[in-house]
Amino acid sequence: MPKQDERRPKSPNRRIRGAIDAKRRGDPGFADFRIADSPFYLLARTMGRYSIDMENALHSIDMDLPSWRALMIVAETNPSSVSEIADRAVMRLSTMTRVVQRLERRGLLKVKRRKGDARVTEVYINSKGVRAARQVRDIASRFYNLAFQDFDAVQIDALNTLLRRVFGNLALRPPEPNH
Repeated sequence: MPKQDERRPKSPNRRIRGAIDAKRRGDPGFADFRIADSPFYLLARTMGRYSIDMENALHSIDMDLPSWRALMIVAETNPSSVSEIADRAVMRLSTMTRVVQRLERRGLLKVKRRKGDARVTEVYINSKGVRAARQVRDIASRFYNLAFQDFDAVQIDALNTLLRRVFGNLALRPPEPNH
């Protein structure tokens, strides 16, 4: 016979208290902070796992994560300026410049100065780059399907919505230091 608590659904107040407790446990500023309940820790762990596994898989086709990100961005928005690619990839401009130069040397991208504004470097994907992007997408698809195998479309949409909100909140302005 089930215990009394197992028969009765949680009250809305208990769920709200649980959510408040979870928010506090995820905040490093509170005494009851638990790293395992920190959304940033969980995101970092997830991205760390994904990054290691993707790097290993991409190595087989002589590609790395920064190159994959740049290639996907240019394949989606062709042409893109180096600064636009860096912004979308959330990378330093100097790092993205080196990634683009490396991809250009490999013959996957073409770089030109923008007509009318020579200060802007535009990046174009070529047919060899499109083929490489297709290979990388095949690899990335395997990881996507593994990671989200038990998620439905509504859950993925909700996750994406929440992550966009977090990203937008962080982009508002950096927090002030406590001195």
